[in-house]
Amino acid sequence: MIEVEGLSKAYGSTLAIKDVTFAVEPGEILGFLGPNGAGKTTTMRILTGYLPATAGTARVAGKDVHAESMAVRQRIGYLPETPPLYPEMTVESFLHFVARIKGVSAGDRTAKVTSAIVRCNLEEKRKVMIRKLSKGFRQRVGIAQAIVHNPPVIVLDEPTVGLDPKQIIDVRNLIKSLAGEHTIILSTHILPEVSMTCDRITIINQGEIIATDSPEHLVERLTGKGGYWVEVAGDTDNALAVLRSVPGVLQVEMRAADGLADGHSRFQVTTEADDVGSAIAAQVVEQGLGLFELSRHRASLEDVFINLTMQETARETGETVPAAAPAAVPETAPAAEQTEPADPTDTTKEELL
Repeated sequence: MIEVEGLSKAYGSTLAIKDVTFAVEPGEILGFLGPNGAGKTTTMRILTGYLPATAGTARVAGKDVHAESMAVRQRIGYLPETPPLYPEMTVESFLHFVARIKGVSAGDRTAKVTSAIVRCNLEEKRKVMIRKLSKGFRQRVGIAQAIVHNPPVIVLDEPTVGLDPKQIIDVRNLIKSLAGEHTIILSTHILPEVSMTCDRITIINQGEIIATDSPEHLVERLTGKGGYWVEVAGDTDNALAVLRSVPGVLQVEMRAADGLADGHSRFQVTTEADDVGSAIAAQVVEQGLGLFELSRHRASLEDVFINLTMQETARETGETVPAAAPAAVPETAPAAEQTEPADPTDTTKEELL
């Protein structure tokens, strides 16, 4: 449904994206994930016909984004990070206005507007002025304007930014309800959003695609192995030796002892597979050590994201960053931030189209 090949965009001498290539299958939700300034919004704007590419091609529903821009816009619904709303209009009148400028025929307009209102749970707000709506309901109106003409492709740029937890859940459920009938690209840097909503993930960093796969396969690619947390009581050096002697154990690392009882040690054990836990327990007990914890540990999507983006940044700068086991990456490590070159063009009217 969406095919992107070799897409690049330059702002003067600065490349915002370079040689971006990916595809989205019909009915799929693709998470377009990256740090702030990685090139997500630039890619979205090219796909929606708002920005021209410097190089490369993009096709949406079989139409070339550059050569057939208006045809692409008819087949796509776009929610930019800041929804293009008119605050002095009611929800219903705004959606009628949007449906008209998107080419919905007069005979179908009322039905399409009503359908968008129902799907976005806006029935009670249809006569309310947009300026009186909460941020969460404004996001719903933004999604409604993106789907009012029932496009096969929907592009959502940071659809849950600034929402409270309940609003995030509501918008997430709405997006998931659109899958199947619509092909969706969800651009975000919020990791839980991707893992809970998307079928596949494409990660972009410094303007380049660095990984594309399902969330589960990305986690497997990071580790490729099993892992356990083990807490034991006894001599630390002896515990290290015992754990390293277990068949199938690849690596044992001692972890901080904060909060542990005296004489206790905690280890992260990396194994060849996920079925070594029973052997670890048996060996620890047999050697007279006290076993207080044995829990499975696998990498999270956050670990994957940080690991991949840090390694890519290190490759660009020539620095050496060792591949980390899941827990070796600090949970609070910040993703590298960049500033995407500003685009001076006014967006409101164009983004409605």
